[in-house]
Amino acid sequence: MFALLLLSVAVVLGLSVWFAASAAAPRLQHRWGLDPSRAGWLTSLVQLGFVAGTLTAAVLNLADIVPGRRYFSTSTAAAALANAALLVVPDYGWALVSRFATGFFLAGVYPPAMKMAATWFRAGRGLAIGTVVGALTLGKSTPYLVDVFGGAGIEWIVLSTSACGLLGAALVAIGYRDGPHVFPRRPFSWGLVADVVRDRDWRLATGGYLGHMWELYAFWTWIAAWVAASSATHAGLPVGTPAGSGAKLAAFAAIAIGALGCVWGGRVADRIGYGPLTIRAMLVSGSCALLVGLLYGASLALLLPLILVWGFFVIADSAQFSALVTEVVEPHAVGTALTLQVSLGFLLTTATIQLVPWISDLVGWRWSFAILAMGPAFGIASIRRLSGPETRRIVES
Repeated sequence: MFALLLLSVAVVLGLSVWFAASAAAPRLQHRWGLDPSRAGWLTSLVQLGFVAGTLTAAVLNLADIVPGRRYFSTSTAAAALANAALLVVPDYGWALVSRFATGFFLAGVYPPAMKMAATWFRAGRGLAIGTVVGALTLGKSTPYLVDVFGGAGIEWIVLSTSACGLLGAALVAIGYRDGPHVFPRRPFSWGLVADVVRDRDWRLATGGYLGHMWELYAFWTWIAAWVAASSATHAGLPVGTPAGSGAKLAAFAAIAIGALGCVWGGRVADRIGYGPLTIRAMLVSGSCALLVGLLYGASLALLLPLILVWGFFVIADSAQFSALVTEVVEPHAVGTALTLQVSLGFLLTTATIQLVPWISDLVGWRWSFAILAMGPAFGIASIRRLSGPETRRIVES
């Protein structure tokens, strides 16, 4: 348990750089005269960098060749430095380069961390990986909390999150060792990615993951702007009025509560099966995407319970798609299979992150999230087709 705790703390610290620019977006918009769509690219470039990093890692088999401790700590430190570069870039174009580099190096943080956690657990693996993804969720919400309580300066947000990343790298470099269930290492193979893709169960598990990711990052990226617009409408102010501390805190809570959702999802998945848990979570989160528009313009007291439920369930199943992969692919390919799955998922998020503000321009913020329900619908259909000893209870759910 010590190793899982240390790894989880390191993931919280390391992933805090992901949404640093998103938390500072209103100030960056003012600094460079950005509209919401261009501001959204400050997050989308992190996603694209992450995709590029994970694809590179998958092709080169890095997660199955490089020791996890070295891979994680080096990547986390590099991501922290790339994030800090946001303070010295001269313009918006170079800011996008900084965000791309941050995402590229974060590819060596999240997928390896899941594999590292799995080396310590055979029974209870769903909970272990769920705890790591919960740590990821908490880490990504950190910049929003810093924004609420830290004086709201760009420098404060960026420097504090970069310092957290460097500390996370040091924790793993000094204190982490793999557990007793180490996955076998193998020589580099150009064909390993093709072997993974040919696996039907991997494709179905990844189909479920893609449905989940269609929804997740668009929710995380735009929930703060959606709540701010709703709060402004409730107060009779123009949409675009800067959010108050209550709206900012609500957005932080909607993301941060997902950490509890991940742990809950892991515990339930270990009891009823990975597949049934993912189906139930996607049913709830997809329903929230459809219903939240009904409360647009309502008071935060009415809105907050629904977005907290959404934030809890939108991520509760995330780790279980990865846990499925550790069970259905050959042990020597687990790292590459996880990395490829995550890469495809994050590539998809770049589309939905841009889709939400485009829809809001067409129809307003109220119904801009409804399109996200398509993802859970597709994901449920994919997971229901899985079969095998770890997932056969899907058919019964």
